[in-house]
Amino acid sequence: MPEGDTVWLAAERMRTALAGATLRRGEFRLPQLAALDLTGATVTEVVPRGKHLLLRLADGRTLRTHFRMDGSWHIYRPGTRWRGGPAHDVRIVLATDEWECVGYRLHDVEFVPTSEEDRLVGHLGPDILGPDWDLEEALRRLRGHPDEQVGVAILDQRNLAGIGNLYKVESLFLAGVHPWARVADVDERLAPLVERAQRLMRANLGHPEQSTTGDLRRGSDHWVYGRTGKPCRRCRTPILMGDQGPHLQERVTCWCPRCQAARSPVDPQARTGEPGRPRPVATPR
Repeated sequence: MPEGDTVWLAAERMRTALAGATLRRGEFRLPQLAALDLTGATVTEVVPRGKHLLLRLADGRTLRTHFRMDGSWHIYRPGTRWRGGPAHDVRIVLATDEWECVGYRLHDVEFVPTSEEDRLVGHLGPDILGPDWDLEEALRRLRGHPDEQVGVAILDQRNLAGIGNLYKVESLFLAGVHPWARVADVDERLAPLVERAQRLMRANLGHPEQSTTGDLRRGSDHWVYGRTGKPCRRCRTPILMGDQGPHLQERVTCWCPRCQAARSPVDPQARTGEPGRPRPVATPR
């Protein structure tokens, strides 16, 4: 799924194109909303909430969309060819006199009264990129699950909203925390870990590139993410990879077994980049 900074950037661009404007076209290509026409509606604002994008209208309604794995919004000048994918992937078209916002493969598309947005996003924890970010509340929620693997806990949007798999593995590496360690075993490092993730995400606001090393060049932009089997940039130990998370919700997780050695025994199914050859790795320290 996209990271919170990706949704933040999409909201910024959508806000620039739509906020304060009246729609001359508001079309939905979804069975449940096919009869809905937003032509004539005025957009007041577009805001991100974790990984959700909320488009608010002057008539007191909110449109919520979620990218999941493959969704995206593309913005064009009228008359410009749409290049976001085949026509059958278009889910929503919102157009003003100056811009056309085309939503491809969007998910969780729903309308609610703006006053009832909590029905859609009220379960989320503090937004790590939001104006009302609350570190202490996020830590309280994380500590409420002391036996959870920390790599799973910081991805749980109910604890804090916005962190995705990339910033998870990168912030864990920079904090020297093993992804499979229990929350209780890294309690004193939780705050620095979350603050690190926030700094990394904020450093990438305003552009689509997501570098955690400070280098935007492809292949030099990440510490461990996408580098399975390659030498750690710090210690030269091969980066490991394993699937982490609940059944059917596993996420690929990368880490350095030396820089992120666990303080208590852990046993992830790790691999070094050779498909079909998982092996258990225990790295107590």
